[in-house]
Parts: sequence; C-alpha cells; structure tokens
Amino acid sequence: MSRNWSEYEVGETVKDYFDMLSKEIRRIPYKKSEHRRALQKKLDGRSDGSIEFKHQNITAVLLDLKIPPIAGYKPRWNYQKLLVPVIVQYLDENDFWQVNFEHFIDATIEQPPKVDFAKWLEPIPQLVQAKEPAVDYRPRIAKVDYLAKEQANKLLGDQGEELVLQYERWRLIQADKVALADSVEWISKEQGDGAGFDILSKNLNGTDRYIEVKTTKLGKYTPIYFTRNELKCSEKRESNYHLYRLFEFDKRPKMFKSKGRLDAICETEAVSFVGRFR
Repeated sequence: MSRNWSEYEVGETVKDYFDMLSKEIRRIPYKKSEHRRALQKKLDGRSDGSIEFKHQNITAVLLDLKIPPIAGYKPRWNYQKLLVPVIVQYLDENDFWQVNFEHFIDATIEQPPKVDFAKWLEPIPQLVQAKEPAVDYRPRIAKVDYLAKEQANKLLGDQGEELVLQYERWRLIQADKVALADSVEWISKEQGDGAGFDILSKNLNGTDRYIEVKTTKLGKYTPIYFTRNELKCSEKRESNYHLYRLFEFDKRPKMFKSKGRLDAICETEAVSFVGRFR
C-alpha cells in the first residue's frame, strides 16, 4: 500500500509545478523530465511515475479551482486532500497571476503559426463531473478574471475564427464539395456577435453547420466562457451546432470540436447574474 505524501513533499511538488506553469505561461522552454529528476532529490524515495501522477493530481485541483493548468498534464481527479490547502496557500503567498498573466493576456500574435489541418485535430476532453475541492476555500485570485480577459481579446478571437474559416473551406474541398466551401461565411465579422455563433459552414449533405469558436493561448483544459445568447442558440440548433476549441494558439495551434448544446458539451457554472427590481 502506498504511503501518503507528507506536507513537505506536497509543498515542494506544488512549488515545482507552479515553476513549470510560470515558464509555460511566459513561453520559457523547460523539460518536465528535468524538473522531475531535480524534485526527486528532495523527496522521500518517490519514483518518477509517482511524481508525474502527483503533478496530474495538481492539474485536477487547479481545474476544480477554475485555474488553467500546465498543458501537458492530464488531470487525475482522485487527489490527496492535503493538496488543496497547500495550493491555496501558495497562491495566497505569491503574486503568481499578476506577475505571469498581465503581459501574456495582452500580448498579440503577429502571425499565427502555420497549421497542417490534416493533423491538428485532438480528441475532445472527457466530460468529468469534478467534485468539490476537499476544503471549502478559494484562493484570492478573483480581483481579475484572467481567463475571461484573455477570451475577450478581440484580436486573438478574430485570429482563431479566421483559422477556423480556412479549416472549414479546406475540409469541404477535401470532400470534393467546392461549391459548399465557397458558401462558408464569417458571421461574427460580417453581422456582429449577436447571432450566437461565429461561422456558418456546411455539412457534407449541404445542411447548415453553426460553429462557435473559442480560442486560447493556454492548454486544452482551459475553461471557456459563453453567453446566454450562445447557449440559447446551441439549444435551438442542437443537431447542427458545433463548438470548435482552439488552444496553444501562439505555439502550435490545435483544436478539438464537439457537437450539441453547450451545457451538454462541458460542465457549466453560472458566474454572473442580472438583478432586476419591481
């Protein structure tokens, strides 16, 4: 039976994780294997595999706390209870978000990297019902919602939508549907953001395909934000509504896509309300 990690071991692993995350956000090259080897010297005989598993646990905790994790660590949700307060304490004691995100969020991409559309699709992440964190506490990171701020970056959003426009035309041409490819429309640019979707494309049978594009420079598991109008549109057009999620956009853009209502595609949470008076 494996022994529980001590508070010291968890603390050192959390610090190492955030060191990697800081480098990733600032686009400083690093190697996870080198970090694991250096960390291994500080821990009590932990194997390389157990350290990687703990890093994946940290990813799960961060997702539960609505924090973007390291891109390369798939979340493992059955995490040690001690992880949550240690992570929270680290965030409370370090000005991690302002130091690492302010420049990252506003940084523009002069020219998105070239994309091989035949290879850029990724599997959609598994929909996991994340449990409540092991303690009823949240880190003090709510002064600025950096994820929402990044998604509101219009230049980034436009670049993502333009890339999807190119992909849809490529997809239809590959299927010998040139006439359909010529009919693909960039609705949000031509008509504004009120339609509830961004791209009007076509399915191979000629029916409409309504595409909502969400773009991030962060990793695959970064949460998305969507409006009530987008949700209603996805409900109304459920059978032909598609979410195209672009991620790691400034490094090597990748995408996963899913069809259906937005509240069925991902776990949803209300983050704002309208209060009216009579």
